[in-house]
Amino acid sequence: MKRPKKHLQDFHVDKLTNSIENVVSKDSFKTDILPLSPKDLKTISKKNGWRFNWADEFKDPDRTVYKLVIVNNVDIIQGLISLTPEHDNVFMHLIETAPFNFGKNKMYEGVPGNLVAFACRQSFLRGTDGYVSFRSKTKLIEHYTETLGAIHYGGHLMIINTDAALKLIQKYFEQ
Repeated sequence: MKRPKKHLQDFHVDKLTNSIENVVSKDSFKTDILPLSPKDLKTISKKNGWRFNWADEFKDPDRTVYKLVIVNNVDIIQGLISLTPEHDNVFMHLIETAPFNFGKNKMYEGVPGNLVAFACRQSFLRGTDGYVSFRSKTKLIEHYTETLGAIHYGGHLMIINTDAALKLIQKYFEQ
């Protein structure tokens, strides 16, 4: 099996919302984050506007891919995230918003923040105190520091610590 490549994150946190928010109406929609299924892979391809090869992420036994959906509408994927639990954190390999949630004509805001908050919650559930790590493109390091509260640890490595994780979780998930 071909090993998925290491990505430098280049997602843009457009807005921290309480779930996801329709850009036009400003209505907020509750979300679920569920494991991606083999059936889902049929709709996630470059020909359908996705930028990354999610089939490779899905096939990697060390990674779990999750989909963000609106509650009661699980067939329309709003965004995807690939995670690996490590001994002291959860590593985010890849995040992508659905093609219709990208760019100036996007339908929903808040997708990337929602997915990162989920990674933080997974870290708490796994006993690693909300710590999440990822590799960032250089030009986005300051953006992730400002929007997510991430800390730059040198090179491309970014860390979300317990305090920043709690703020994201409280924003996106009901306690």
